[in-house]
Amino acid sequence: MATVKLSINDMEIEVERGTSILQAAEALGIEVPRFCYHDKLSVPANCRMCLVEVEGGPPKPVASCAMAAGEGMVVHTDSEMVKKARKGVMEMLLINHPLDCPICDQGGECDLQDQAVGYGFDRSRFSENKRAVKDKELGPLISTTMTRCINCTRCVRFAEEIAGTPVLGQLNRGEDAEIGTFIDELVQTELSGNLIDVCPVGALTSKPYVFKARSWELKKVETIDVHDAVGSNIRVDVRGREVMRILPRLHEDVNEEWISDRTRFAYDGLNNQRLDRPYIRDEDSGKLVEASWEAAFALIAKKLSGLKGEQIAGLVGDLVEVESIVALKDLLEKLGSPNMDCRTDGAQFDPSNRTGYLFNSTIAGIDEADAILLVGTNPRHEASVLNARIRKAQFERRVKIGLIGEQAALTYDYEHLGDGPEALEKFVKAKSGFAKVFKDAQKPMIIVGSGVFERDDGEALHHALYAFAEKLGVVKDGWNGFNVLHRAASRVGALDVGFVPQVGGKDFGAIVEGTKDGSIKALYMLGADEFDARAQIGWKTFVIYQGHHGDHGAGRADVILPGAAYTEKDGIYLNTEGRVQYARRASFPPGEAKEDWKILRALSESLGRTLPYNTQMELRDRILDDFKHLGVVDSIAPAPWSEFGTKGAADKAPFVNPVRNYYMTNAICRASETMRACVESFARADDEMLEAAE
Repeated sequence: MATVKLSINDMEIEVERGTSILQAAEALGIEVPRFCYHDKLSVPANCRMCLVEVEGGPPKPVASCAMAAGEGMVVHTDSEMVKKARKGVMEMLLINHPLDCPICDQGGECDLQDQAVGYGFDRSRFSENKRAVKDKELGPLISTTMTRCINCTRCVRFAEEIAGTPVLGQLNRGEDAEIGTFIDELVQTELSGNLIDVCPVGALTSKPYVFKARSWELKKVETIDVHDAVGSNIRVDVRGREVMRILPRLHEDVNEEWISDRTRFAYDGLNNQRLDRPYIRDEDSGKLVEASWEAAFALIAKKLSGLKGEQIAGLVGDLVEVESIVALKDLLEKLGSPNMDCRTDGAQFDPSNRTGYLFNSTIAGIDEADAILLVGTNPRHEASVLNARIRKAQFERRVKIGLIGEQAALTYDYEHLGDGPEALEKFVKAKSGFAKVFKDAQKPMIIVGSGVFERDDGEALHHALYAFAEKLGVVKDGWNGFNVLHRAASRVGALDVGFVPQVGGKDFGAIVEGTKDGSIKALYMLGADEFDARAQIGWKTFVIYQGHHGDHGAGRADVILPGAAYTEKDGIYLNTEGRVQYARRASFPPGEAKEDWKILRALSESLGRTLPYNTQMELRDRILDDFKHLGVVDSIAPAPWSEFGTKGAADKAPFVNPVRNYYMTNAICRASETMRACVESFARADDEMLEAAE
């Protein structure tokens, strides 16, 4: 690796050739102000705020973001020339910037404010009228005040390079230059909220958050997102017990510094349709009526009394943390029930081998892959941040991508290779095109969508995919290119702790059938809202629903026990790659709602099957006794490659992408007015585009 040595502010540093002066200065801990430069975006060098002085160079300051570090360079970032130049740049930027700070949502977090104080001039020599720019309508998520825009073009570059939806651009020239869309188009991308983060001023702000709070009023808690299985690192800002906003945290190996729009904007659903007290279904009227915890527990104890273990079953939903899953598993085992499942989407695959259900290459491994095959998945809707990594692989390294399954409007070019299992067989035999590229790749990657297994031949497909990976040589020394992309935040954690049918137990489909044929007399649903319980669960079965929203599960329940949402409890989550992450409580559940594991512990006592832990630390100790890998935070326990699935004939039916509405995928989203506004706005925009095309 070629390197160069240079001196910055009398400190020597050796950096890789091609490193910019700005990056070298940052490595030394020297702050260089900037507006247009962003380390995840291309370099435009148009704000000129990062000016530095280079000895022996031109007799003027240079833009450090665009100047490569050279051998023997002597750089000054705080000379009189630099200070004067920065003051001039700041003076120019503020010529047309309005005095909006008292009413701007960016106040207190604004790069322009901070750098004006740190590097700017205390007066302006310009007396002309300030210009005004018409605000743009970008949709229900982003509020615009374009007069504040300093034309740094960060939003333009993010939309084109990261999101892959180049709807923004810089129009006109000179004083008339402005950022906008060419034909008043909405910014329709699942990553649009990140435009707010990259904007260094208050031109783009959060529409749901507008005029709601100031940053210094809020308590900030670092935790983990549960809207998909990526496990994005987030910061939850709360005032009292109300979540005011959600922002991304930097984690290069998971979500970099981006989050999806569901993660960022669905938080208002945490305040709507919440379950804040127990309910019991009245036997005479058939309606749910309020009850005390004691009455709810007494009814459950009465209904479960005398039932055999095989007549009781349990289901776990997509948003539940590991502690509550283990507590429910322990309770079911004490009741003698082998009937339990976490795959409430109906997925059928072999859960006995971790390598068969993990994202083995890791999310960061996408940056190393040199050919990617997508099977039965639309990562744009199933894992938007991960999809941005795939786009980056193609955008920066020209990685070839193929797709077997339902075609979708992904944010990158791909070769469509077929619709179903037959296409897999043809791909193995093919010797040209993308098949040749994939077979010649040093680090090939297969990404299988979890929706592939949501069919009757799921286990046969699981084995067929194992054989497929073996034939293509996807697993090599130091590289496992077989990956399953889950959609549920709880799925990998539940599979790891064994919340699947025990010996002789029923899976999800058999449990649902058992409620209809009478073999299942009692069903415990822990946050299970992924299916229409009112339509699918038989009405002779006694149903206990424990969760935080009045959604699908609560509608069928005979007893409702109000639980806590993900922002209201500490918990362990494993993302799709098996990475262990600990979520932290940011606020408290409403009314009489409790943390889920505490409800299960209290219920076990009422049932005479007391669970052997009284605190969450004791529960975690019990978990770590059996599952030691869950105790190492931010780690991924390796899974050795071996055979999985069940040999059998796979159906020829084409794969179908399971996410039909990106904004309505769980109970929190369905309770969110912001998500409903997205559905309405973007659906209408699509209809208008179709009409225009016709």
